[in-house]
Amino acid sequence: MELVGRLLGLLALLLAGTALRAGNVLDRTRSERLNAFAYWVALPALIFVSTYDQSMVAVVTPALVGGHVFVLLSTAGLAWAFFRRRGERDRQSVAVVQSYHSNIGYLGFPLIAATFEAGVTAVAGVILGVVSLVQVPLTVGVFVSVNQADVPFRREVAKLAANPVLLSLVAGVVVSVSSVGVPPGIAGGLDALGSLALPTALLCVGASLDVGVPSFDAWGTGMVVVLKVVFMPALTWVVFRALAADAATVTASVVMLGTPTAVSTFVFAGELGGDTEFASLNVFASTVASIVTLFSLVALFG
Repeated sequence: MELVGRLLGLLALLLAGTALRAGNVLDRTRSERLNAFAYWVALPALIFVSTYDQSMVAVVTPALVGGHVFVLLSTAGLAWAFFRRRGERDRQSVAVVQSYHSNIGYLGFPLIAATFEAGVTAVAGVILGVVSLVQVPLTVGVFVSVNQADVPFRREVAKLAANPVLLSLVAGVVVSVSSVGVPPGIAGGLDALGSLALPTALLCVGASLDVGVPSFDAWGTGMVVVLKVVFMPALTWVVFRALAADAATVTASVVMLGTPTAVSTFVFAGELGGDTEFASLNVFASTVASIVTLFSLVALFG
């Protein structure tokens, strides 16, 4: 019952974000400020405090890295086989990208930190770094190649170097490996900030959802949702069971890659020639569907 209450609370926050946007309480300016707080402050703080006192050497393994790269590329390849002959290029690119690009930062990692033990959270932090380093360049590459977008590939990929999420992960790993102590006052303050990551992120995601689109491609959106929140976590479970991964790795991997399509894919679509209306609808549909699938995954592995 405690798990049910917790997940219902997460759903309430998500819907609250949507309602606050509809009531113009979270207008564009306030949404941007809230998003900036989550992205630059709360989430990096959560990642750092979840990794700096864990044994990261034992977490980072070739199997963990290779397994996630395999799942990402396999899902992207399957999505390309489904969508490459359907619709215009701008819609094809969006469908392929949104079938594998997971919301691991705003939803996956905070959800795991709020639900599972420290060991699982530490693994999730490494997964966050590995998957981000793969899926962002892959997404840019898909949009640029399919839409023939005139955008410097290096410029988009270079943004990763200034990503606060990855920087905080690197800082946590460095502190962990070097065994440098963090003063209790600083650790406590960061822990307090990190506790705000999940509720803030849920409000941001809820405020970003938009279903006010003129057309509805039921088959296209349905396939994106199935690939993202059903096929991808199922494939992840098969791969890491085959690799004989430990329970923490399997749990963190399945939940992280079982998250819905990242809201950032809508931004990429706007910048790199994708169909933004289709992208917005898919983010909404996968997020709604993931309420059921993530509940099932957390209940199963929890």
